[in-house]
Amino acid sequence: MSNESKERRTTKFELVQAVYDKLGGFSKKEAADLVDLIFELMKETLGRGETIKISGFGNFMLRDKRARQGRNPQSGVPITISARRVLTFKPSQLLKQALNPPSSPAGTE
Repeated sequence: MSNESKERRTTKFELVQAVYDKLGGFSKKEAADLVDLIFELMKETLGRGETIKISGFGNFMLRDKRARQGRNPQSGVPITISARRVLTFKPSQLLKQALNPPSSPAGTE
């Protein structure tokens, strides 16, 4: 696997730095508090079972998965997978288009 194909991650620190750099008028502490507040509001909203819809970005929603039978892939022993809530994200069409710009038709280059 080449270095270019390795996953690049953006950290919370980098988000705080981007808010500080791009918005201005905030101290770094205020920018960090703003990022923390947004994450906390998202956690609370999802915790209440509500969907978060961000126009032009996508929807965050919780799904309840029921308990089901599975198996240990190493030993083949049957196990019960417990019921749980899972977070799903569905990107908006605008985000999909931004991440996958239309390619030029073949032969036009």
